[in-house]
Amino acid sequence: MRVTGNSACEQDVGTEVPEISIRPEFVLKHADTFAVLDSYGDIGASALGEEGVYHYGCRCLSGLTTRFCNRRPLLLGSSLRDDNLLLSVDLTNPDAILPNGEKLDKDTIHIRRQSLLREDAFWSQFEFRNYGSEAVVFDFSLEFKADFVDVFEVRGVARETRGKAAEPEIVGREGVEYEYEGLDQQTRHTHILFNPPATEINDERADFRIELHPGEAKVVTMSTLFGAASTPSSPFISHLGQATSEYEREAASNTLVSSTNEHFNDWVRQSAADLRMLTTHTQHGPYLYAGIPWFSTPFGRDGIIAALMFMWVNPEPAKGVLRFLAANQASELDPSRDAEPGKILHEFRYGEMAALSEVPYRNYFGSVDSTPLFIVLASAYYRHTADREMLQLLWPHVLRGLEWIENYGDQDGDGFIEYERKSEDGILSQGWKDSNDSVFHADGTLTDSHVALCEVQGYVYQAYRGAALMAEALGKMDISQKYHEKATRLRDQFAAAFWSDELGSYALALDRDKRQCKVRASNAGHCLFSEIARPEHAQIIARNLLSKQMFSGWGIRTLAEGEARYNPMAYHNGSVWPHDNAMITQGLAKYGHIDEALMILQSHFDLSKYIGRHRLPELVCGFPRTERSGPTHYPVACSPQAWAAGAVFMMLAATWGMDVDALQGKLTFRNPRIPREITRFTIERLKVGNAELDLVIQRHRHDVSVNVLRRVGDVRIVVDM
Repeated sequence: MRVTGNSACEQDVGTEVPEISIRPEFVLKHADTFAVLDSYGDIGASALGEEGVYHYGCRCLSGLTTRFCNRRPLLLGSSLRDDNLLLSVDLTNPDAILPNGEKLDKDTIHIRRQSLLREDAFWSQFEFRNYGSEAVVFDFSLEFKADFVDVFEVRGVARETRGKAAEPEIVGREGVEYEYEGLDQQTRHTHILFNPPATEINDERADFRIELHPGEAKVVTMSTLFGAASTPSSPFISHLGQATSEYEREAASNTLVSSTNEHFNDWVRQSAADLRMLTTHTQHGPYLYAGIPWFSTPFGRDGIIAALMFMWVNPEPAKGVLRFLAANQASELDPSRDAEPGKILHEFRYGEMAALSEVPYRNYFGSVDSTPLFIVLASAYYRHTADREMLQLLWPHVLRGLEWIENYGDQDGDGFIEYERKSEDGILSQGWKDSNDSVFHADGTLTDSHVALCEVQGYVYQAYRGAALMAEALGKMDISQKYHEKATRLRDQFAAAFWSDELGSYALALDRDKRQCKVRASNAGHCLFSEIARPEHAQIIARNLLSKQMFSGWGIRTLAEGEARYNPMAYHNGSVWPHDNAMITQGLAKYGHIDEALMILQSHFDLSKYIGRHRLPELVCGFPRTERSGPTHYPVACSPQAWAAGAVFMMLAATWGMDVDALQGKLTFRNPRIPREITRFTIERLKVGNAELDLVIQRHRHDVSVNVLRRVGDVRIVVDM
């Protein structure tokens, strides 16, 4: 059976995934706690098994349902605030029999429910208001439970034994305390508290008898704490105010982008808010967690790519990602974790099963591309910020990463980087398309795990060039020259080994015997992103990527229609991924194919109009777009997902031809384009090193102009048309 694990890696775990019938409506997240809730704000009332509140990889609240006189309230509507901080749900009473035996007509009592995650606590606040003409006494109940199940158990990984749950302790009528001692010797707590105290309470239910006069309102608050504290540090309203102030303060440090199209603005705002929600502050700085529900944790590849996408909006997440990954760089050989000296992290997990090595992801290194991409991000961050102090801090880690590429990445000395799983329980396919069936030959025959992926060679080429830039900045001219030369050799060697005239593309990969996997896939588009592609090859690839076999109308498919394993419903073999398309968009722009890049941006803008809250998911199915119809959703796609949220920012920079170079004090726009429904973009607080700019990009009848509204500091603006 398949369980998605990375950006969503697929692994054989020997059990069946619980059947999924509907997706939850809403997610909340703060720090290392996240909640998956249905449209009522409830947990566990739907057929979906992933709902709950998770704290450091453990589901510490697995049930929470509401009852009005022993019946489920009627749902009027629910919405998540545009900053992702607060879920508001409007409910009303059903037709009900009151405790005195009288009938209460539906729609008499309005219930406003608000849910918030903050400081290791989950809050549910209920405000009841009587819109009837008579006083009413009614019963309201909350049913709850805490199963302390590890996130991997929720995903379907069976366990032979578990830790011990203590008997729940009822604390007067004020609350219930749950406790679980894991096999990792860690004790996990769930403290449920009520204000005001319940009328009656047991270890799974609290009942409140509430009297309301006409027009009167009363509030019941349930606070659930997951740490050692047994009482909240401050009231609900104070936590909400603090969360709002923090969000506004952090948002003020971002570059702002707006347009003349409100739908586009909604997409941009939602994407920025999602990246803010997925940002978790570690001891090393802010880190962009990969996605919810399964990937709310540091991933190397995902964090790096999302940080690259968001760099021009705010470079601080890139700094935090780099510092975290440097601190967790592998220092020794450990086949059980696919770890080798100098290798960059694939995945870092909290939780009982990871701590006990029941899954290998506590500190796991099974990705072939995280290490070169780490060097790419380090170089891009330095070029964007001119932060020399950070460069000096990172340089030893860059060198160790380069040593890994040369000593471990190139396993057979042919000059290309291959992967081969060492961990028996680790990931088989170790590129970003990490499904077990994502690398194959033209006839559909799967490769073994000794594979050189085309895009990974491009990342290495990009890493070599970035290393040369950083070495030159540090005055290490011999090292700079070495990696310039290695980049040149690799580019030549790559073209000879990977190009296929038959495909009109680079082969997906080379297998163990150095045979080309002659498959048309989106991977070749990443070779434009990294600039390893020769210009004459890039022109052919650009044309083929936008062909009807590759381009669905919603974006570029991961695999061309007609290939042996093509399936538009498959995770990596025919679906459309926004991050994949964003990286290809930037690659197209680098080779001057701005109109093709604009087609992809336009397709994703159209896609965002059909997705709730304009939130692009991890992926959608690759069925062809049809007139007046929306996309086909991939039912278990993560949403929000960091690199899906970041896609719009990379696509915008690509279609504007925008390049930030703080080392030269220069901002360049090359042949900028604007989507057809937009006439003007306004960019505020764009940082180029220590300088800051406000700009307007305006479409005219025959061209596009870039005008400076405000400039602070020394920076040149170059517009090449």
